[in-house]
Amino acid sequence: MKKLMLVFAAAGLVQVCFADEPRATKAEAEAMVKKGVATLKSSDKEKVYSDISAKNGPFTVRDLYLVVYRMDGTVLAHGANTKMIGKNLIDLKDIDGKAFVKERVDLAAKNATFWQKYKFVNPESKKIEPKQMYCERLEDTIVCGGIYE
Repeated sequence: MKKLMLVFAAAGLVQVCFADEPRATKAEAEAMVKKGVATLKSSDKEKVYSDISAKNGPFTVRDLYLVVYRMDGTVLAHGANTKMIGKNLIDLKDIDGKAFVKERVDLAAKNATFWQKYKFVNPESKKIEPKQMYCERLEDTIVCGGIYE
């Protein structure tokens, strides 16, 4: 069985340790988002955005990665596709026609934390799969990390 361990450092940051399993879990996604939020609160945002977007960086494990949006739908950091950084994806739709970024922004306007379902390309399998995204609002941004079902 997979185990998730959180270790609290003196600086108050969360270190996330993952067991060796092929897919991330909801608990791992929540822990990764919380790690991202804590790091953004305590560090230079531009450096953290760069770390989030780094291939094989500290915010990417297997099929789990972080994405940070401004509340207008503009991508500030993307752990799976750096070509998205700087683009406004508010009108982006999944294969079923769901405007998932707009829905995410709308959910963030009403909720400090939430889960969202949609379909997206899994960076590991390269296939479109059902995905659940956990998000936390941080000031005028949304920090998200998701799991593939």
